[in-house]
Amino acid sequence: MSPPRVLLVDDFPPLRDAVRRLLSPDFAVIGEASDVEEAMELVRELQPDVVVLDVAMPGEGGMATVRRITASGGCSAVVMLSVLDDPALVLDASHAGARGYVLKSRAGTDLAPAIRAALASG
Repeated sequence: MSPPRVLLVDDFPPLRDAVRRLLSPDFAVIGEASDVEEAMELVRELQPDVVVLDVAMPGEGGMATVRRITASGGCSAVVMLSVLDDPALVLDASHAGARGYVLKSRAGTDLAPAIRAALASG
């Protein structure tokens, strides 16, 4: 069985690099995007199993982006990644269609289980 295919979307390259290393080898990072339009193009092109998406994306922002991703039908799940520990944002993310919300400070322990749970809930 092949590992779940992940698309990383964050405007900070060092963070994407750290997350890619964190997820290897249990997940296959098949692409990375630094802005919303690039992310949408890669979702259509690559059809990842899951998108790990920064809440604070420049432009339209993470919440609008998760709505676009889920509406596109191009992936199974979106997990939001954020520096903000705010229950209102977690609720907003859920309402927007995200299946997980992980604090960047807890990514080392929480991201992989959140991805697995998001995919299992599908």
